[in-house]
Amino acid sequence: MMVEVGALAPDFTLSDYDKQPVSLSSFRGTRHVLLVFYPFAFSGTCTGELCRVRDELAEYEREAVQVLGVSVDTPFSLKAWAKEQGYQFPLLSDFWPHGSVARSYGVFNEKSGMANRGTFLVDRSGVVRYAEVNGPGEPRDQGAWKKAVAALP
Repeated sequence: MMVEVGALAPDFTLSDYDKQPVSLSSFRGTRHVLLVFYPFAFSGTCTGELCRVRDELAEYEREAVQVLGVSVDTPFSLKAWAKEQGYQFPLLSDFWPHGSVARSYGVFNEKSGMANRGTFLVDRSGVVRYAEVNGPGEPRDQGAWKKAVAALP
């Protein structure tokens, strides 16, 4: 079941592409968090979506929003992808236990063993203010994220 708007976001700790732990709760009280679940590094739609986030990162940073990308890829593949694409925000590995964080947000695709395209905006207090899930092959409307960010207190 997908985490709904108004619910407390499930906390987690995952390794980034440098194998450093990143916890959602570490941003509580200081920054909002945009969680961007995506199927796989190096895939076409995912690359396009995250490159747009990369290109617009300053807009999120001005609004005190930390972007976190999450997939079931290994930290090694995430590091190579981040380097290739110039991503300056953390990409987190939900590799093992396989997809456990994606499952807690209701975006794990059991049939394919990957995360669906889930987007969650979590405010500074840890409450979900925006939630959207797109299935495989369905790109996201990133304009909706920006409206949700603009509506944050």
